[in-house]
Order: sequence, then structure tokens, then C-alpha cells
Amino acid sequence: MTQEADFGALMRDRLALVQERNAAALAEVADVLMERVVEGGGVVLAAGAGHSFNAVTEAFYRAGGLATVKPLHAPELLPVNGASSSTAAERKRGLAAEVLARAKPEAGDVLFVFSTSGVNFYPVELAREAADRRIPVVAVTSRECNAAAPPRAGSTLSEEADHVLDTCVLPGDVSYPPASPETGAVSSLANAFLWNLLLAELHSRAAAAGIRLPLWRSSNMPGGDEANAGLLERYQSRVPELG
Repeated sequence: MTQEADFGALMRDRLALVQERNAAALAEVADVLMERVVEGGGVVLAAGAGHSFNAVTEAFYRAGGLATVKPLHAPELLPVNGASSSTAAERKRGLAAEVLARAKPEAGDVLFVFSTSGVNFYPVELAREAADRRIPVVAVTSRECNAAAPPRAGSTLSEEADHVLDTCVLPGDVSYPPASPETGAVSSLANAFLWNLLLAELHSRAAAAGIRLPLWRSSNMPGGDEANAGLLERYQSRVPELG
């Protein structure tokens, strides 16, 4: 067996573990989204910094995704705008309050915070700020990483959140070779997997209730632009990033 095949098997086993450990939490979060977003008209506020922002782009404006997703961001949090400075920004006190205030959250919204380590000021303070506004917080994080990393913000994202989807990422994120990991980061794959597991669960619940989810179509398939036009008109007032 080649090393590549070994790594593929390792990832498949890891994702199976992620699904198994999060079965109950996924059901709970699907309930929250059904009540507040699908039926209540709220918006999913999606936040992340560094490479965790990959999960925000996975959730926002893509084929098969919810149209009710608003990305929270600031240029200084993105590695493409400065790698080391993005790390510094995530550790900066007060930035989360600024970002959340600009998003103009409403009472029916739900905040998703993607953060593997879950210990820097930005993700932890986002959760605290949302709690002050009585907005439920879903942490997509690694409990094991939360416990191992330096608690810079006084607590961790998993401690501050109402619901936790555990990515099961090992401290340091890397996974290969198994005996002494140096490469093969897991977090981006686990984040995307958990988000799409949640979409599948939400779709099943909506279908059972006779509700059609507001899902994007691929704009590169016949009828995609036409199908998306109504969603753009409906949600752009809350999600100006759709413009």
C-alpha cells in the first residue's frame, strides 16, 4: 500500500469518527436552525480567522448551500492579506466586537464560529459578544485543541458556546505520518464535512415538515442564475456581501 493510500485511509477513519461523535450535537444544531433560520427568518452568521476562514467560504454562497448565511470578516484576519499579521489580529482584544457590530445581528440569528484551537481573543470574544445579544453560538472546534493550546482569552470557545461540533482535530492539526505527525492538516476537511453533514440533516428535517430550504444552485448549470435571482433579491438586504 502506498503512503498516499495510507493517508487516505487515515482521513476516512477520522471523518467517520467526526460523524459518530457529533451525531447528537448535529441534531441539536439542526433544531436550532430550523426554529430560528428556516422558520424564524434569521441569518447564519459565519465567522473564522486564518485557515478557519476556509469554512466560512464553504458556508457562504455556494451551490447546495444555505442562502441565509452572512460571512463575518475583517481584512486583517485573512492570511492572504498578511500571514503573520493575521495571527496577530486573531489575538487582538476587541476586534470581535467591531466585526459583530458591523454585521448588525438580529435577535433571530445564529452565530457559527469556526476555530480549531478556540483560544484566541477573536473567536472567544465573538462567542461572548453574541451571548450578550442572546444569539445562540455554535462552535465548530476541536475540544482537544482547546484543552492543549494556551488559554489566551481566559476561557475557550467550546466553554463559551451553546453548542459544540467537535472536529476531533489533534493538537497541532497535522496527522501524517501517524507515529510522528508533520503534515496532513485535518481541520479544513473536518470543518467542511461537519457543515455539510449539518446541511443534510437540515434538509431531511425541512423535507419532513414540507418546507423547501433556500439553497443556492450552481450558476454554471442551466437555470442556475434564474433560480438564484429570487434568493439574491430576498436576502441581500441582510447579507450585502451577496451584491
